[in-house]
Amino acid sequence: MKSLVLAEKPSVARELARVLGCKDNKKRYIEGPKYIVTWALGHLIELKMPEDYDPKYKEWRMEDLPIIPDKMRTKPIRQTYQQYKAIEQLGKRSDIKNLIIATDAGREGELVARWILEKMRWKKPVQRLWISSQTDKAIRDGFNHLKPAKQYDHLYQSAVCRSEADWLIGLNVSRALTVKYNDPLSAGRVQTPTLAMVLEREKEIQSFVPKKYWTLEAVAGKLQVTYEQNGEKRLFDEQKAKDLYNALSGQTAEVTAVVRKEKTEQQPLPYDLTELQRDANHRFGFTAKKTLNVLQNLYEQHKLVTYPRTDSKYLTKDMENTMYDRLLALKDAYKEEIQPVLGRRGKIMAKRVINDAKVTDHHAIIPTDQRPSLSSLSADERKLYGMIVVRFLTLFYPVHQYDTIQFKLTAAGSTFTGKTIVQKNPGFTAILYQDAGRENQALIAIKKGKTFKLEQLLLKPHLTEAPKRFSEADILYKMEKFGLGTPATRAEIIERLVTSETIQRENGRLVPTPKGKQLIELVNDELKSPELTAKWEKQLESIARGNGNPKQFLDTIRKETARLVREVQNNEKKYHAHNLTGTKCPECGSLMKEVHGKDGKMLVCSNRECRFKKRKSPKLSNRRCPTCHKKMEIHHGKSGLYFQCRHCNIVQKAEDKKKTVSKHEERKLLQKYTKKEESFGNSLADAFKSAMKNDTL
Repeated sequence: MKSLVLAEKPSVARELARVLGCKDNKKRYIEGPKYIVTWALGHLIELKMPEDYDPKYKEWRMEDLPIIPDKMRTKPIRQTYQQYKAIEQLGKRSDIKNLIIATDAGREGELVARWILEKMRWKKPVQRLWISSQTDKAIRDGFNHLKPAKQYDHLYQSAVCRSEADWLIGLNVSRALTVKYNDPLSAGRVQTPTLAMVLEREKEIQSFVPKKYWTLEAVAGKLQVTYEQNGEKRLFDEQKAKDLYNALSGQTAEVTAVVRKEKTEQQPLPYDLTELQRDANHRFGFTAKKTLNVLQNLYEQHKLVTYPRTDSKYLTKDMENTMYDRLLALKDAYKEEIQPVLGRRGKIMAKRVINDAKVTDHHAIIPTDQRPSLSSLSADERKLYGMIVVRFLTLFYPVHQYDTIQFKLTAAGSTFTGKTIVQKNPGFTAILYQDAGRENQALIAIKKGKTFKLEQLLLKPHLTEAPKRFSEADILYKMEKFGLGTPATRAEIIERLVTSETIQRENGRLVPTPKGKQLIELVNDELKSPELTAKWEKQLESIARGNGNPKQFLDTIRKETARLVREVQNNEKKYHAHNLTGTKCPECGSLMKEVHGKDGKMLVCSNRECRFKKRKSPKLSNRRCPTCHKKMEIHHGKSGLYFQCRHCNIVQKAEDKKKTVSKHEERKLLQKYTKKEESFGNSLADAFKSAMKNDTL
């Protein structure tokens, strides 16, 4: 008898099969003497779409809303149906005794597997593989300690509630907005409050009025000091600032207070996903999605880090005895950093990191005991891996010890203040910051009653600055603060806002578009409130822990859906499509809209009944310009297919060795240099994506 192992991705399935000794490769599974390993392709099952309940819902009409099925049902995803059927056939084999769920160890991974099992009407025993790294040792240990699937029933119920809530609210409100205002408008319980925060910051920037102010700085002996009154260093009265400058020039200042404090800075905790995404955005400009993709490669392909989609920064007690092996694995790649801690044989100095109570489904992201080959990693992978390693190594270094010295000087009745830092023991900062331990080393001899002449008195003009637009690091911090989404979904939410053209990226900042500004005015107030969505997320987390009531949660969501749709229906606000052009549709005469796609601009008819569309700009390829590295346009010339950079005007032939290219070869080249979808979506996501891309809802 054999066990059927269900992984989430083919790449993970291949690794599991190799470790389990499965060598008979079939098209849709890999078989061995004890195990048969098969895989999903992301989700194979999804919630049915409205038209699956009733064909009339194919047409988007306000009178049909809200669409709230009595019972939500699922169906196989059309694009991946053959893989589902293969799993179903394997399940019917008489030599299969049980099934082992080996999908990602999290809420979404649980949903992937359970929906497949439900659709198959699986009756045999089910066990769960729950591991936090993909190393051979972790896989073997995991299969030796399989857990009953029932242990994760609450996690599955939470996943179902999340999925159904997104379907009910997202689909109904988006349909209502789209139909009422005749433009693809997408809303959701997480993306809308996220957009609202970006818009709120934009309002602060637009309403900001800069004010002029001055600061008065001086050198007293070797001390840098600044004029201060009642805790304020800024002078908003120009005449007062000039009078002070004239009165204090050449004056002698006396030290009236010196306060020295011993300070201790604790080692930072290891990364969870959201903080890693924030730091990678700050340091390298990575988008949240890019960080997650690179991290997933380090986890699945290279097996160098533990499970990425975690919201915990802590480790469990039973992990302490694995630390020395992890350090030994890093010895060659990080010699200088490792050497000082190897003598303590993996003893953690940051004791607070060990806290079983603060580890949820998974512990923090740390290196595995797999020996890294840095040369085999891409530049981005090395950057991210280095961040994780250095943060991990700080756990084995002492705390950072330093003194702060604050001093106050008085001259002609005015007060100047200053502050300096004296390093005592750099501790973990020796590897975290390159300049650690070299700054402000000399102890400044400063005592109360000592006098200094004020020199180099400088009156500096300034302007108050408007708050900056959010970077992705900033919006991730806000999303985490208000409990919007999960570490695994936040990157996806940001990308959805970009693709729906409600925000755009400019110089590493998130800027609302005219469409986004109008949308947020039309959306229900409750839906754009982060507090309401945070409340729902807490309820989902409570359900996952077995403390919440799934039925009560979904009943609330259904009532909210009906109310939100009614509000949209009764809304009297106006909307003007931001992308209307002066070009008329040749088929119906309506004005055309300009739509930005991934591979160039399109013109589509604004009349939803008319399906006419045409390309406005040449199609973009995946070939990059050798100078500016931006995507090059695909053109058809007399000699066949060629590529051109719009920015640098560089031209490259599609195939340099061939003088002529046939139509068949052109099609092949188009396929080669045009981005393909790497994974299948679900009907709900595809429906919204199609709406945003084609503007034909």
